[in-house]
Amino acid sequence: MSRSENHAHPAAPPDGEEPVLDVASRLTDDHHQSLKLWLRMLSCTMRIENEIRSRLRTTFGITLPRFDLMAQLERYPQGLRMGELSRRMMVTGGNITGITDQLEQEKLVLRVPDPKDGRAYSVKLTPAGRRAFASMAAVHEQWIAELLQDMSSADKGQLIDLLSQMKRHLNASDEK
Repeated sequence: MSRSENHAHPAAPPDGEEPVLDVASRLTDDHHQSLKLWLRMLSCTMRIENEIRSRLRTTFGITLPRFDLMAQLERYPQGLRMGELSRRMMVTGGNITGITDQLEQEKLVLRVPDPKDGRAYSVKLTPAGRRAFASMAAVHEQWIAELLQDMSSADKGQLIDLLSQMKRHLNASDEK
């Protein structure tokens, strides 16, 4: 008997003992399919992210986290507090502080006292930061379109719908 055949059909346990099931035997087909889906989504996301990260560094000399922070601020011209940036970007406050310090030194963002809490600060894009982000964002969008160009519009629409449904389900699970 070959080694793989031996693992595929383990010997029966001694009388009175329960068989020990490995992880693969405990999983249903749905478990396997769910895991495969998650790994496929993760793999695609990582490949796109790595390509964008590389292009941002090469073309604009900026890191993806710095670009992401600027993207958050572009959506909120009145600025965002550090804690809100941290929550939105799902990183620690220390990371946000470091990124903000770098962007502030380059005069792309500025800290302003929060009008609701004099002890806190909001971060805003400067006019130079807005211009820099606008040009990077336009190129970034072209890169994404290029990376996904082999997918039909109908397939993209269907995938957006399915992922939106998944997101709603996950959000509903969080609220329980």
